[in-house]
Amino acid sequence: MQGTQLRKLEAELWRAADQLRANSKLTASEYSMPVLGLIFLRHAYNRFQKVKVEVEKDLPYHPQRGRRALTKKDFEEQNAMYLPEQSQFDYLVSLPESADIGEAIDNAMKLIEDEYDNLKGVLPRNFSIFSKELLRELLRIFNKEVLQKAEGDLFGKIYEYFLNKFAMTGAQEGGEFFTPMSLVQTIVNVIEPDHGTVFDPACGSAGMFVQTGYFIESEGLKPAEKVTFYGQEKAELNTKLAKMNLAVHGLEGNIKEGNTFYEDKHDLVGRCDFVMANPPFNVDGVDKGKQSVKEDPRLLFTEDDKGTKTRLLPKNDNANYLWIQYFYGYLKPTGRAGFVMASSASDAGHTEKDIREKLVKTGAVDVMVAIGNNFFYTRSLPCTLWFFDRAKEQDAAKSDQVLMLDARKIYRKVTSKVNDFSPEQLQNQICIVNLYRGNAQKLETTVKGYLQTAHDLAKDTAEAVRKLQLKLQRIGQDALDFAERFTKENKDAVAFINDLEACETDLVYELQNELMGLTLNPSPNGEGLEAIANKCKALRKPQDKLIKQLLDCLATATKEYQLNRNKDWKELDLKAQLDELRSLQLRLSGNPSEDEPGLLHETEYFWKQAHWLTTRFPDGVYADVEGLCKVVTQAEIAAKDWSLSPGRYVGVDSTTDDDFDYEERLNEIHIELEGLNEEAIGLARAIFENFKELEI
Repeated sequence: MQGTQLRKLEAELWRAADQLRANSKLTASEYSMPVLGLIFLRHAYNRFQKVKVEVEKDLPYHPQRGRRALTKKDFEEQNAMYLPEQSQFDYLVSLPESADIGEAIDNAMKLIEDEYDNLKGVLPRNFSIFSKELLRELLRIFNKEVLQKAEGDLFGKIYEYFLNKFAMTGAQEGGEFFTPMSLVQTIVNVIEPDHGTVFDPACGSAGMFVQTGYFIESEGLKPAEKVTFYGQEKAELNTKLAKMNLAVHGLEGNIKEGNTFYEDKHDLVGRCDFVMANPPFNVDGVDKGKQSVKEDPRLLFTEDDKGTKTRLLPKNDNANYLWIQYFYGYLKPTGRAGFVMASSASDAGHTEKDIREKLVKTGAVDVMVAIGNNFFYTRSLPCTLWFFDRAKEQDAAKSDQVLMLDARKIYRKVTSKVNDFSPEQLQNQICIVNLYRGNAQKLETTVKGYLQTAHDLAKDTAEAVRKLQLKLQRIGQDALDFAERFTKENKDAVAFINDLEACETDLVYELQNELMGLTLNPSPNGEGLEAIANKCKALRKPQDKLIKQLLDCLATATKEYQLNRNKDWKELDLKAQLDELRSLQLRLSGNPSEDEPGLLHETEYFWKQAHWLTTRFPDGVYADVEGLCKVVTQAEIAAKDWSLSPGRYVGVDSTTDDDFDYEERLNEIHIELEGLNEEAIGLARAIFENFKELEI
């Protein structure tokens, strides 16, 4: 979810939370749960409805008994919760004014807990403390279209919202329970958790498990049959939220509350097929004097001549290298781990460097990915994704290699403060990882997919351009014919004809004809698509400029000569034609305010994605790319003081970047400017309020 959609969702959530803030004496941490409870019901009902429609299509039909009734099992087989009628969101929204809405919501939560033992005592209750009017308003807000249609990890979006808007208790440690979707998806796609035991020792909202479920489903498999989820989370509230998140996605998991520094609730050392996490960065105050910490079996160790083991405790008051060792320690000899870590950890010195050296020498360090700024709502600093693969330890050649991938320049700007990866940017990075692992199929399939998409879009683009050209010609000719007749009776209206004739059409029609000619039979293997992509880019601005010029001309003439009173002008019915023209223009050029890129941009975009990959890996096999990726040996890492920062190895791309999109960068600057303006307005408002309080 990006841009406008994200802002719409945030606005709805802000309004809901603000209602609670204004109408109750609860603190932020107290009223967050009721809001989350309503979102839980909303999201559960979204999935319930979607699955209900799909299941009903295939239900057996009996001539006498009719169609078989839906069962709880039908929903669970589709990874959705079964909701009793009185727990369904529409039921609550449609309750009569006389109903006790607080009691009804409490009952909805109870009925769900009765159906699912793992949710006993988890769902929020006591909604009756709020007024009926307030609860009805909240239900109405959460029944808005933007939330009815929203999909994905809604809990994650709500966490972002609460952290960003209220700086609630623990917000400075936001990474404990919310990981940006792009980073979760990257981790899941690199370690490919498709079987066995999957563990997150800092699971927060369980977003890692949700994305793992999606990953397994994308392979046509059922998560419940392939993996077992285990999670640990230190905060009671977050533990409940994790259980809610799993339930609403139709997933099962064993989530336990506990401080991972001092407790290993699941006893999974050396038993995990996959470990993934976004632990809190740079935590200080861990009591390393505790016996359980000093002798923690999850930590690496040194061994003296007598066989006495000494666990490697970092002396720095910083828990980063405790977490890093935990992730390694939990893995089976064939296990993989992926986790988010502060960028500073990649080069940390002293005892942390010693631990890092020992880790590298195991051969398990597999991939390091540098991530740029602004991927977190609550942190603007960059981070690094670490990946372990213990199976490499058994292979002499592979154990000596680490892929360094510098993705700091790869991002999509969502808002002025938030970046992420587009689906294609994510796939491109996964292609690089697969090439490094010797799998060329992913690259081949991805490039073919991009080219096929560009091919299909090119045909749609040509058809839309043809329709728009015909509409332009008709409107222009109709307006010009009218202007010539009108001017005979109104000599002072000659400027109307001049303005119409001044609309530059030759260049636009020439570009349109060239594009339509190129797309008569575009090749799905990529031949000719470059020319089509370039023509799409060349056409967009002149075409938009012409349409604006024509609309301005018609609007000015209508006002200046009061044409709305003219019978012949009315009979032209230009409004309907202009509406059609505008619709075609939006389809081709997109609507920035709605995050709709348009066919011209999309056709160019997908060709560029294929081009980005094929120009960097022209032979379809892995190769080091200056400024992007490099496979390094342990000797090279040792030469750089055991640094695991990708930027220190990949170098700087000194070649001209033909792929740099200046137009896209201008759009990003515009988004950044919007954000700065919003901050300025907020600051001005705060200053004004302060002055008011001081009665200045």
